[in-house]
Amino acid sequence: IFVADDHAVVLAGVRAILQRTDPPMTLLATADSGEKLFELLGREHCDVLVTDFAMPQHDGRGNDGLRMLQTIRRNHPDVRIVVLTMMDNPSILRAVLETGVQGLVGKASAIADLPVAIAAVAAGRRYISSDLQAGLEADRPTATGLSAREVEVIRLFAEGLTVSEIALRLHRSVKTISRQKNDAMRKLGIGNHSQLYAYARDHGLKA
Repeated sequence: IFVADDHAVVLAGVRAILQRTDPPMTLLATADSGEKLFELLGREHCDVLVTDFAMPQHDGRGNDGLRMLQTIRRNHPDVRIVVLTMMDNPSILRAVLETGVQGLVGKASAIADLPVAIAAVAAGRRYISSDLQAGLEADRPTATGLSAREVEVIRLFAEGLTVSEIALRLHRSVKTISRQKNDAMRKLGIGNHSQLYAYARDHGLKA
């Protein structure tokens, strides 16, 4: 198991939890930044990666969580992933699951679920802790629900990136990004960018 989190207290807590399992789960290495995580994955193999949603870089910049997970899934398809997070926004959680992540565990109230989650994803099953599952069940997608890619575009747009900058970051065409933004606005019944920013803020899609 690899564990990635930029908070030392979380790394220590996860280590203690894994040592108490019977038999103990083997913690091979930890990472406190996105750069170190990718370095570890390129150098060694693990069965399960437990990671925070967004890992910072050493230069202090944030690392886009969905982009990070997509890259891990693409470059290391055999690694099972459990996301350990404080995030509870249903739209983002669904987008995380759509990247291929098998496990979601909430830091706030479900960290004791972590060994069960690790065992489940290692066996090829999906595991979502009860606190996060409750939020997902209460906010099921409807006909107007956004796709994972639309959520990703809206989140980056609300953070101040232009359509061209989003296209460059996500390696999509400007035309595709523009269409996904417009499709999202249509589904949400939003007619202008001010309303879009407000939606992103109110629904936890904007930091």
